[in-house]
Amino acid sequence: MATKKNEKEAIMINPIKISRATITIVGDSPLLVHAWSEKAKKQMLAEQQKENGKKLPRVKRDPFADFMNALYWITPKPKEDTPAAFEKAVDEGAKFGFPLIAIKQAVTAACYRAGMIPNQVGMKTSFYLSAVDGGNAGSGLELAVIETEKPPYCREDMVKVGGINKTADLRYRPCFENWKIRLQINLVENGNFSMESVVNGLNLAGFMNGIGEWRVERDGDFGRFHVEMEG
Repeated sequence: MATKKNEKEAIMINPIKISRATITIVGDSPLLVHAWSEKAKKQMLAEQQKENGKKLPRVKRDPFADFMNALYWITPKPKEDTPAAFEKAVDEGAKFGFPLIAIKQAVTAACYRAGMIPNQVGMKTSFYLSAVDGGNAGSGLELAVIETEKPPYCREDMVKVGGINKTADLRYRPCFENWKIRLQINLVENGNFSMESVVNGLNLAGFMNGIGEWRVERDGDFGRFHVEMEG
């Protein structure tokens, strides 16, 4: 029977059923991270805005400052980029993080490459990861805490940058050894994926992709991990 103009049709909003599981990813190789510092962003912007053919003045390199600014700080970053300031922050319980979105991308990429899913979009929209034990969005990204027995150290690596005519450059980046990250998986129950498939996809990502810089999918061996269930 047709409804009258003034009658309102009742609309039922079905609740979204979410299942959750807490897991830990345990590093099988060191984790190399590289957050973009404000200084690096300004330099890239200046490079893009320069006039054709005009060279920008060289900026004096401070390797330890590069290291300090490449960390994802969860606790406040010291104002000074010095070894003494870093050691003081560590003594006071400094916490460092890793972007959750990068871990999720590793999962969907690994499952796609292994032929487990026809495309990445469907899986990306079925689950999300959240931090456990004090992660936050201090860098503009949602971060999970990197747990480790020792603080990160500054690693020096030679890289090739540029287009066709690549040139050598040095990178100073934080490296974590014997690391682990606790995560919560949040999954839509009535979707196309089970919690078991997501957990196994995460485990596959640790072997096939890795996370961070110079990871497995980037011709390196860093950032490999395996999954351990809790409870």
